[in-house]
Amino acid sequence: MTRLFLKDPLAILEPAAAGGIVVENGRIAELVPAGGAPAAPVDEVFDCSRHVVLPGLVNTHHHFYQTLTRAHPDAIDKELFPWLQALYPIWARLDEDSFRQSVRLALTELLLSGCTTAADHHYLFPKGLERAIDIEAEEARALGIRVTLTRGSMNLSQKDGGLPPDSVVQDEDDILADSERLLNQLHDRSDGAMVQIALAPCSPFSVTKSLMEKSAALAERFDCRLHTHLGETEDENRFCEARFQCRPVDYLEEVGWMGPRTWLAHGIHFTSEECRRLGAHKVGVCHCPTSNAVLASGFCPVSELEAAGSPVGLGVDGSASNDGSNLMEGVRHALMLGRLRTGSASAVTARDALRYATSGSAACLGRADIGRIAPGLQADLALFTLDELRFSGAHDPIAALVLCGATRADWVMVAGRWRVVEGQPVGIDIARLRAEHGAAARRFG
Repeated sequence: MTRLFLKDPLAILEPAAAGGIVVENGRIAELVPAGGAPAAPVDEVFDCSRHVVLPGLVNTHHHFYQTLTRAHPDAIDKELFPWLQALYPIWARLDEDSFRQSVRLALTELLLSGCTTAADHHYLFPKGLERAIDIEAEEARALGIRVTLTRGSMNLSQKDGGLPPDSVVQDEDDILADSERLLNQLHDRSDGAMVQIALAPCSPFSVTKSLMEKSAALAERFDCRLHTHLGETEDENRFCEARFQCRPVDYLEEVGWMGPRTWLAHGIHFTSEECRRLGAHKVGVCHCPTSNAVLASGFCPVSELEAAGSPVGLGVDGSASNDGSNLMEGVRHALMLGRLRTGSASAVTARDALRYATSGSAACLGRADIGRIAPGLQADLALFTLDELRFSGAHDPIAALVLCGATRADWVMVAGRWRVVEGQPVGIDIARLRAEHGAAARRFG
């Protein structure tokens, strides 16, 4: 029950807390106005005069395992379908030890970038990796970061007309049984939950219609979220039209996914009418600007989706298409791509881009307890200094984080506990992690 006063921040994303924040019992207990003082005595004071304070960033789409195949020579400079076809056989060699290293590294990178909640989309379960989601939960608990772990799946292989090879797909019954096991064992629906489970058939070109429908029914039964890739490329549109005789958004409605329980990854190739339909049903969309640029997939229509009523969040996507797990970097890319797409320098502001990564992302995950600085919400915070040369001369500290390119947080708090202290992750030897992860990755060369 210690009361900690984060005092006099250099800047803070919540104007009502210009004088600081009081944290108690893992939650934000009080907002202190400029020049004010806490309403009740505090036990500890943390001087924030050098720090810009943000709500902890929320990552809504990632593939942790892909940290093992960054800048892989078989896949660089390719677009999505050939990129996937090059990497699927390599990913099929995943085992528990290498996977654990990939998860630990991805989560540590995210924490260092100011991320306090991470969603991962894991859909590869080669023989011997059946406990992949359990391993992710173990690693997240050890680091103290919140996670939404999506039990992904693929059951439509090349022999069935899909994209992935036979070696990385599973039987529908096995997928549904394991999904139910994980929901029973790990899914926490309570306020402040550290681990939640969502169901995430991978994409229209790697799962059957039956699996999409049964996953939706299971999500309804367990009150969990639904997630999938949709609208990422024109190749996907052509695949859906050929196989299902409809566009991806029509397919989403056919399989019972058109509702507020669903959030989608990428959402690039939607028409204006499709944006309106998705917004009317409150379907969330995770914008992945860095990955979209690397794979030349296109521009997500963020402003149209938000105007229609869709929550829009932010994601780093897989490290083999982003080649990094840095959500703060993704915030800057969201601003730049948003302006390029619209041709307007005022179309996306720094605060807009930060909103995608905080309250927008929290809404995609169906969480009202994170993503903002407000009394009663979880004390998930990211503190950045402006001491590097790149920030010298910056006059708006919040805008400077985005425009001048902040990439690393100085202090990060999750549920009222410091998880990054003076730029170092608590309990992690970075040199050892780099060496062990690098050794694991060499097996995938």
